[in-house]
Amino acid sequence: MTSSLPDQLRTPRLTLRAPRPGDAPHLFAAYTQDSVVARYMTWRPQTLLSQTAAFIDYCIQGWSAGRSRPYLLVPHDNDDVPVGMLDARLQAHTIDIGYVLQRSRWGEGLMPEAIIAFSDMALALPEYFRVQATCDTENQASARTLEKSGFLREGRLERHTVLPNLSPEPRASYMYARCR
Repeated sequence: MTSSLPDQLRTPRLTLRAPRPGDAPHLFAAYTQDSVVARYMTWRPQTLLSQTAAFIDYCIQGWSAGRSRPYLLVPHDNDDVPVGMLDARLQAHTIDIGYVLQRSRWGEGLMPEAIIAFSDMALALPEYFRVQATCDTENQASARTLEKSGFLREGRLERHTVLPNLSPEPRASYMYARCR
């Protein structure tokens, strides 16, 4: 899928950029092994650096193939040390996002800053009409992040997502979106 999404996006405090092979050790240290961060994620905490390296390779392939834009969030003062990710999965006229941030940066407003900047940019492009995200119905922090980012809760999706750190059964999610 061809997309006119940029390779890089700047916010007041962050740069959203493409992943690099050398990012794996930083992500592993920042959050991929953190069970608290992974609680509401679709992946289990990673126990080996090689797992994070394989994930980064997958992200780079997705970027190259045009199926996604897994932007790493890096502070302006250190482009080499990512603190999170905003994954933009591309669909026809819609972008589905997921996001994660290292725990030590929670509460700083970084993720709403990134989501707002990304959504504003994407919805200004002619090919996208909708940016959407889901979160577990118990994940109040993620729901609040989306609401702070201007997303509206559209509904509840029953038996929607398996979160392996919580249950082997699909759990209910809220659907949020920003549209133009």
